[in-house]
Amino acid sequence: MEATTLISRPDQLWSAQEVLVRPSPVPAAAGVYGWYFERPPHPDLAAGRLLYVGIAPRYMANRTSTQNLRKRVRDHYRGNAARSTLRLTLGCLLGLDLRRVGSGKRMTFGKAGEATLSQWMADNAQVCWIERSEPWELEAQLISELDLPLNLDQNRHNTFHSRLKELRAQARQRARELPISS
Repeated sequence: MEATTLISRPDQLWSAQEVLVRPSPVPAAAGVYGWYFERPPHPDLAAGRLLYVGIAPRYMANRTSTQNLRKRVRDHYRGNAARSTLRLTLGCLLGLDLRRVGSGKRMTFGKAGEATLSQWMADNAQVCWIERSEPWELEAQLISELDLPLNLDQNRHNTFHSRLKELRAQARQRARELPISS
């Protein structure tokens, strides 16, 4: 079956509770993952549909990346905005306060905000995946063929792109004006 169909009409969607268990059903392999949301993070987005795709690992010429589907899905479900562009996007859309942390170069939603976001994702986000040895070969195809409003890279054609880019820029600017959090 074609990758576009597999990711846009999956046989199964997995919740945080289902994928964060050990052993995880998410393979420690390369591939593409897609995110669906029962309650969308913004009123202009529809519920229950594919809104974002990602790949693991990113294209690596030297093939030394340790990223895989299992690690990326975990990062998105319970990591932080500095490690997950999906979390950064969702937090900005949900109105969480982005803050500079550590040396001031990294930005997250702070401990409380990240916990709020993790709970929101546990309540609303579901993921699917397909294994592919070179997922970067599919990424551009999926973004061009599917309506993926939460993807920014390679997605200027999407009608939500400029709004999302603006919201993320505003959140970063507000964070730069605030003191660095510990």
